[in-house]
Amino acid sequence: MGSVKYTELGAFLRSRRDRIRPADVGLPSGPRRRVSGLRRDEVAQLAGASVDYYNELERGAGSQPSEQMIAALSRALRLTADERDYLYRLADRPVPVHSAPAAHVHPGMLDLLTRLTSTPAQVITDLHVTLVQNPLAVALLGDHSGLRGPRASFVHRWFTDPDSRRLYPEADHEGQSRAFVADLRAAVARRSAKDTEARSMIDSLLGTSSEFAALWADHDVAFRRDDRKRLQHPALGLIEVNCLNLFSEDGRQRLLWFTPAVGADSASLLDLLAVIGTQEMAGPAR
Repeated sequence: MGSVKYTELGAFLRSRRDRIRPADVGLPSGPRRRVSGLRRDEVAQLAGASVDYYNELERGAGSQPSEQMIAALSRALRLTADERDYLYRLADRPVPVHSAPAAHVHPGMLDLLTRLTSTPAQVITDLHVTLVQNPLAVALLGDHSGLRGPRASFVHRWFTDPDSRRLYPEADHEGQSRAFVADLRAAVARRSAKDTEARSMIDSLLGTSSEFAALWADHDVAFRRDDRKRLQHPALGLIEVNCLNLFSEDGRQRLLWFTPAVGADSASLLDLLAVIGTQEMAGPAR
């Protein structure tokens, strides 16, 4: 890089970093911090980038950031829609259409997620792409931040990657498959007929998964709302939870949070998540 735009991009990133308090993104404040806002390494961590790469961006140097990196930085820095669009333009990348839910986390949902510090929670799209997770969700479900392309959708992974199913007991797999397909059909119906993201995903699954193709042909349709799930954690074993959903007004994003199921011995297990953290999670799943 090196143009005037990229110099401004670095200055803009610094200004947005300075305004965020660590507590806003679930990080400890600590008495020895030299800056009131986030440190560069913290922004890099939140965006899934290397510290060296992020340092280069703030200096207005290095390579042109990808669209995925701009989206990740926008989420990490809590940018508004206008600020996000500005960052795309500074990076000489096409500004995503505002109907694309993965481009920007709904601000209200992001605010609620920040306040949910004692229960696993995450924001996903209607195609089950994880946009942001709190630390307890990572500990329970795995870290989804590095997933790109079709694999970013848990529904896609469910039907194409057998390892993704380890999160649920095998006895629950058939029911989960049916629920995912019915939910996907409901989500697609709410989208524009010209939407290419959903169509591309469905075509891919129809061509690669006979199970998905058979279930899709049944034409079942039902949004997943409040759900009772049995989750298989690699360290804690079976955890039975209530999965609660809050939908955005257009239905394109959902805030999910997990609470102990009534009648199950899950409360103490969820409490242990904060102690165990992500050390026992083998990989991303939901």
